[in-house]
Amino acid sequence: MTKSLRLAGVVATALALLGACGTPPPKDAGATSSAATAASAADLGGVDKLVEAAKKEGKLNVIALPPDWANYGEIIEAFEAEYGIEVDSAQPDASSQDEINAANQLKGGDRAPDVFDLGLNVALANKNLFAPYRVQTWDDIPAELKEPSGLYYGDYGGFMSIGYDAAKVPAPTTVKDLLKPEYQGKVALNGDPTQAGAAFSGVVMAALGNGGSADDIAPGVEFFKQLKAAGNFLPVDPTPATIESGQTPVVIDWDYTNAAQTAKLAGKADWKVVVPRGAQVGAYYNQAINKDAPHPAAARLWQEFLYSDKGQNLYLKGLSRPVRLDAMVKSGKVDAAAHAKLPKTDGKQVFLTQEQADKAKKTLSETWARAVG
Repeated sequence: MTKSLRLAGVVATALALLGACGTPPPKDAGATSSAATAASAADLGGVDKLVEAAKKEGKLNVIALPPDWANYGEIIEAFEAEYGIEVDSAQPDASSQDEINAANQLKGGDRAPDVFDLGLNVALANKNLFAPYRVQTWDDIPAELKEPSGLYYGDYGGFMSIGYDAAKVPAPTTVKDLLKPEYQGKVALNGDPTQAGAAFSGVVMAALGNGGSADDIAPGVEFFKQLKAAGNFLPVDPTPATIESGQTPVVIDWDYTNAAQTAKLAGKADWKVVVPRGAQVGAYYNQAINKDAPHPAAARLWQEFLYSDKGQNLYLKGLSRPVRLDAMVKSGKVDAAAHAKLPKTDGKQVFLTQEQADKAKKTLSETWARAVG
């Protein structure tokens, strides 16, 4: 469930050791070399040629994709079944920054991640690591959600929410409710906001709910400072296990992740989800291809699969909002039953621009550790 910082030192050490392993030559060096510079399927002669090259590579390395996060478990299985390509899913509970660290530490080895799934702030800071690539459905992706050359582009999104065990705490309706005594030692944030996309947006949500804005997230940092001072902040990185055990009875996370827990915990816990009033902050995660991907054709085929109707509907089945949703609704290609199950929102919706995200990241880097860490 979490894409947050977890055992960073251990992970870094393990990845460094793995990076020292020898790397066998690719099965088809010529195809791999061509794929590594392909900015579209057309550059390889079309999708059929891309599929052929990817199958010759036979493997895809992904990282930080929990199986119950945006339905990635089923997405990976579907990709493997369709193309016969083995997917090596490393460190599913890692953060966006961990993905970048892995790419740097494993560069040149066959275990390096081929693709990334990143929060916007981390994507913006690491564009030099990405290879430009435009999928066939490029025109369906809103202009504001893609880097023009194809270095990175939105894949799925949602709204920040409060998930809670209704048997243990009263139903919150606003962010400020979490400061009440009933939430003593119970409120967990999904990750470190300076490194994890969900936690970053959680602070933005708190800012909106406390008089701040997309241009001023300082009230969000102050809110978490108050939450900690009140003894309500629980410094535990939430997972499905901590939720099921009752260790984290209140979780600030994406609505699709919290909603997935509602179904998973049926009969075990009364897990409910609310997008708080006056604090509807939405965001999209972003796909990018590692420019040093050990399996460059498979990396590009993965993107084509994710942005196909099938891949986008699989995201939707996981209660996330695929980036091509509007286009698929218009074309009639959307999974209507899955669409109807999306968590409800109403009122003003806020999506940070790149400039606002940069400013928010700077605020967090300067103030979070002192205020909350």
